[in-house]
Amino acid sequence: MTSIALTPPRRELSPSVKARLAGFIYLIIIVGGIFAQIFVRDRLVVSGDPAATANNILTHELLYRLGFAVEVFYLLCGVPLKLFLYDIFKVVDRKLAIAMVLFAAIGAAVQAVILLAHYAPLILLGKASYLSAFSTVQLQAAAYLSLRIFDYGYMIALAFFGCFCVVAAYLILRSTFFPRWVAPLLAIEGILYLTNSFAHFLAPAVGNRIFPFLAASGIAEVSFCLTLLIAGVNVQRWKEQRGDIA
Repeated sequence: MTSIALTPPRRELSPSVKARLAGFIYLIIIVGGIFAQIFVRDRLVVSGDPAATANNILTHELLYRLGFAVEVFYLLCGVPLKLFLYDIFKVVDRKLAIAMVLFAAIGAAVQAVILLAHYAPLILLGKASYLSAFSTVQLQAAAYLSLRIFDYGYMIALAFFGCFCVVAAYLILRSTFFPRWVAPLLAIEGILYLTNSFAHFLAPAVGNRIFPFLAASGIAEVSFCLTLLIAGVNVQRWKEQRGDIA
């Protein structure tokens, strides 16, 4: 008599555990983003001064490289985060959950590619022999230009992130298992990100006035992250909502 080996059923993580893992990963991303922007770029890049910017990058080269590495790392962390968020919110509306993930994934892909412009100054300001064809002033200007290009590439990525925030807010509002007070905060943040990006594309002077408000809107991301991490989701209600759409 032939025996048949039965494969034990795969044990799936509960939605509450997925939420807390998503919150932990999101916290890593937020901290990494703050470090790369505030403690690296904002500290080293001097607006309108290529020479001072170049000097800062060369003087603090390790810090600059660390900022780049941290951004690459937290973009990698974004992959499991998106999967966890999809698994949590697909019970609300599967198509919208896919749209949420796509907006986040495309934005991350844009940011990953434009990070090359962040790294470019390290090459342009290096000591390679072929760089002797250019003057110091030219290389400093090219390095600064690459950072300006990075800024606008980042604005494109933030436009996609703004859409992610709006869709996530709608899914939270329609959910029965997640605190709904987070939804308006995320919606406002998403609209601000979209407004900021398109203002920079169409009228940079207006965009520069809007940009400072983004820091205040960051409370939405922190609230979303900490709610995932600390409160998780109401598992019973999550199961009920999953049953409603089955």
